[in-house]
Amino acid sequence: MARDNATSLDVARHAGVSQSAVSRVFTPGASVSMKMADKVKRSADALGYRPNVLARSLITGQSRIIGVVVAYLDNQFYP
Repeated sequence: MARDNATSLDVARHAGVSQSAVSRVFTPGASVSMKMADKVKRSADALGYRPNVLARSLITGQSRIIGVVVAYLDNQFYP
């Protein structure tokens, strides 16, 4: 029953919990019981769910991406 594009709402329906409970399970440091976390993680595994890192970066404002700008790449010794 694994899907390529399972959403947190799909996991919530499968586990019989709210979408916010799924969000709390995958948010480090959030308050959630072990029983709830186990139920949600089993449903996520069954559906092939993985949290969307791009969507999380839009909410948190942190992408954890480092950009490097380098000039003069035609000289192999300069960079």
